[in-house]
Amino acid sequence: MNPFPYTFDNKRYHTLAYHNRVQNCKTQKAVIDAGLSCPNIDGTCGVGGCIFCDGGSGYFTQDKAFSVTEQLQAEKVRIHKKSPESKIIAYFQTHTNTYAPVEKLRTLYEEALAFGVYGVSIATRPDCIGKDVLSLLKELNGKTHLTVELGLQSSNDETAARIHRGYKYEVFREIFLRLRENNIRVCVHIIDGLPGETEAEMIKTAEDLAQLRPDGVKIHLLHVIRGTQLAGLYESGAYTPMTFEDYVRVVIRQLEVLPPETVIERITGDGDKTKLLAPLWSRDKIRVLGTIDHEMAVGNTWQGRLYSPNGLQKGQKMRIIE
Repeated sequence: MNPFPYTFDNKRYHTLAYHNRVQNCKTQKAVIDAGLSCPNIDGTCGVGGCIFCDGGSGYFTQDKAFSVTEQLQAEKVRIHKKSPESKIIAYFQTHTNTYAPVEKLRTLYEEALAFGVYGVSIATRPDCIGKDVLSLLKELNGKTHLTVELGLQSSNDETAARIHRGYKYEVFREIFLRLRENNIRVCVHIIDGLPGETEAEMIKTAEDLAQLRPDGVKIHLLHVIRGTQLAGLYESGAYTPMTFEDYVRVVIRQLEVLPPETVIERITGDGDKTKLLAPLWSRDKIRVLGTIDHEMAVGNTWQGRLYSPNGLQKGQKMRIIE
């Protein structure tokens, strides 16, 4: 019998599908490229971006030459072909979507609202949310279902330096708390398999997040994409991607320490398969998800099994699933 309460399909973690059913609202994201940049690309805090960056996470985005309205219209057609009943969330995904003068940001967000979207999701960096942007987000939150998606990747500052992230964990933590103080929903992105990071450090990132109790988490596998700095490390033998078995094990351990109420919005990312160098096993998403489900059932574990507001419960050790 599955002991996990937040499920309708025997999953042992809190899926977005379950969350949507509870909210009685099926949603799909319309991915937008607003034509913005990133301080880690334009020289403000770095050049070239994080080592895994291929110029923006826009594999599924529309052409940035088109307006927000035009992109939303194209996405609406795509979404409603597969799921006519789905409500649309405008997802400002590519690069850093709070990195512009606040009036320009207001124009972009308001254009999405004028289209009649159900909600707005904004992917950004914590070091690009100043007081003026926070005030705008608070205003936007009063008008729509808003989610701010923060790219943390790892809570380890040494890892952050290796991947050229450009800010420390404390910066992330401070902005996260400010967003939550303003009742803004926050989803945090983390990446497993970053260069030089140990399994224990990956789990520590999940433990650190657990103490903040984010609304949502997206767990990504690090993809080696052609043309990135990471690709150079991989091709020279300086970086070895995670194995399938290691990834499954780490994800399960991360789920065990995260709060059961946190929605797991993703467990493995979608990269551009035409540019993917490694790990090639990541192309089989069904196998990844199915194996995680199987191993959690066999090990009789679930999201939040080891969660406690103060970390792992006293005397409790993580269950190792071979």
